[in-house]
Amino acid sequence: MQKIARFLPFLRWFPMQGDAIRTDFMAGLTVALVLIPQSMAYAQLAGLPAYYGLYAAFLPVAVAALWGSSNQLGTGPVAVVSLLTASSLATLAAPGSEAFVALAIMLSLLVGIIQLTLGVFKLGVIVNFLSHPVIVGFTNAAAIIIALSQVSKLFGVPMGRSEHFMHDIVGVFKQIGDTHLPTLAMGVTAIAIMWGIKKYKPKLPGVLIAVALTTVVSYGIGFEKKATLPIDEVSDPQIVSMLIEYEAAEKELVSVKENALANESEAKKLEQQSPRNEQFILALRYQSDLLNAQSRVLEASNGKRLKELRKFRFQREVLADGKAGGLHREGAIPASLKTDGEAWQITKVAKGEIRLAGGGEVVGSIPEGLPSIAMPTLDMSNLATLLSAALVISLVGFMEAISIAKAIAAKTKQRLDPNQELIGQGLSNIVGSMTQAFPVSGSFSRSAVNMNSGAKTGMSSVYTAILVLITLLFLTPLLYHLPQAVLAAIIIMAVIGLVNVEAVKHAWHANKHDGAASIVTFFATMAFAPHLDNGIIVGAGLALILFLMRTMKPRVAQLGRFTDGTLRDIKVNPGIPTSEHVVAMRFDGQLYFANVSYFEDTILSVLSDHPKAKFFLVVGDGINQLDASGEEVIHHLVTRLKDAGVTLVFSGLKKQVLDVMRATGLFDLITQANIFATEDRAIAAIYERLGDDAKDDLFCAVKPAAA
Repeated sequence: MQKIARFLPFLRWFPMQGDAIRTDFMAGLTVALVLIPQSMAYAQLAGLPAYYGLYAAFLPVAVAALWGSSNQLGTGPVAVVSLLTASSLATLAAPGSEAFVALAIMLSLLVGIIQLTLGVFKLGVIVNFLSHPVIVGFTNAAAIIIALSQVSKLFGVPMGRSEHFMHDIVGVFKQIGDTHLPTLAMGVTAIAIMWGIKKYKPKLPGVLIAVALTTVVSYGIGFEKKATLPIDEVSDPQIVSMLIEYEAAEKELVSVKENALANESEAKKLEQQSPRNEQFILALRYQSDLLNAQSRVLEASNGKRLKELRKFRFQREVLADGKAGGLHREGAIPASLKTDGEAWQITKVAKGEIRLAGGGEVVGSIPEGLPSIAMPTLDMSNLATLLSAALVISLVGFMEAISIAKAIAAKTKQRLDPNQELIGQGLSNIVGSMTQAFPVSGSFSRSAVNMNSGAKTGMSSVYTAILVLITLLFLTPLLYHLPQAVLAAIIIMAVIGLVNVEAVKHAWHANKHDGAASIVTFFATMAFAPHLDNGIIVGAGLALILFLMRTMKPRVAQLGRFTDGTLRDIKVNPGIPTSEHVVAMRFDGQLYFANVSYFEDTILSVLSDHPKAKFFLVVGDGINQLDASGEEVIHHLVTRLKDAGVTLVFSGLKKQVLDVMRATGLFDLITQANIFATEDRAIAAIYERLGDDAKDDLFCAVKPAAA
């Protein structure tokens, strides 16, 4: 049974008692009420249509619980992973497009394979390469970026997408004067409801209540107003000209991108051939680079053109039969003309038509039924780019999940298996990719709700998945009128709790290097946005460099004899006796390639200050490791000091260090006579060898009172 339980860890839940079934069901229901609107919001944060969030909240939630080790961890769409997904794919396809959706699903598969592989081979420790201070700095920056990315939806103004996130945000704030007041009212109302319920009635599902109330109001007041009409029904010839120019530029942009992609694909094919035509490959890549540069210019200029078009406000003519007629710009409407009184705005231009919005944005139609089950489409041309993004998402996502699981386990006293948790997260992403889901991870807020609702086993997450299934089958029409501003409000409220300045301060007080890594990660992530993976790579690289710098110069203490007979650092205890015959030094750190030169230089420097010294004692209690470079330096020192009339003696060496010495022959060079278990035994033996030459030396071992 134990062997079976290793492959089917959910068997530990059974047999289930009646009270556990009831509490798990109520917990699952409570989490589902939070998850359904949250998942739709996070799908849009990931650059996908809202209903893909429901797909990610279905099977991945149940699979992670069934094969994970935590009983309360709630898996599904989360803010940071969703934003990483969007930033990773933004340069490869237009957000929301079919290509973007296919890449997001493929990314989920890659994330799952990486996590599952790490779990199966018990490599969960690899997440330690992302130190806690780096994660803190990244999370703070990501939370701010996520919140800022939702401001445009809250104000009802468009937001551009460029290589510089802060530039896009500045563009949003420049449009504050164009704020759609009903949209802002919806968003602010939702925030007020969620904040008020969290503060005064925390047991109530604030997110669900905000969604239900605002959706009902949206339906009641006709919040959404949309229209589509041909370009030639616009009365202003100047605007018609701009619309035609915009559409022509869009067609040219598509053609240029297709040609660039074709050249790149052809170059990759030629690279696989033998012999390779290097000149032709370079020519193709050069043409591809030129076309990419041209597409960037076209995108920028057409983006400005669309921005100008969106500034215009229009009213539609009402014909004699009551039907809507042509479109007239506000301020240029003939006095005799009857209009609908609505302020229409251009949102999109395609196929000779313009799409207009006269109200707020809503979620709209959600396909009823379950997602189709199919293997993800593999885009081999983007595999290398997606692999690097998948690795970052795998590590960051798992770090988030395991830290949440550990926090909960500290309260529930449950024993966690990080590798099993990796397997659960990996399988959930793999299964999710086969049901059109984007990458998922453990959620802090939903896990806390799950635990506080009394969940005993992971069966609560299975119940949550069943309730999402019911929603997909029967309840999606109810979500049509849900305002987009409310989804933005949900995200903003969810990520506010991720901003933790105190954690950065704590890291700084604990260690200046850790604090610096956290701060640099924060600013790098902000600067590289929307490419957040670059920020975390910079932070992880800096943390590694700072770690190496710390270990390159570990603490070295020259020792003297304290009044109680122990050896202590003469810098901390100035004035304690030392010896001109014996020098003792404690080395606190592993002896490896990065610090062996420092070790050697320190010994030679100390000896230069003690020209009469005959013995040099290395107190090695703090040496935990010895590599080939360290062994080579000690070998050289033993020989060099012996020639100078100084004997190198060691005490307190650990087994792993002695094993290296024996394996390399260094032990025989030093000899057993110069290796001791403790520093007192070493000093006693040294003074026996010195004899009468050091009989009055205050540094000699403290003798028993009877002597």
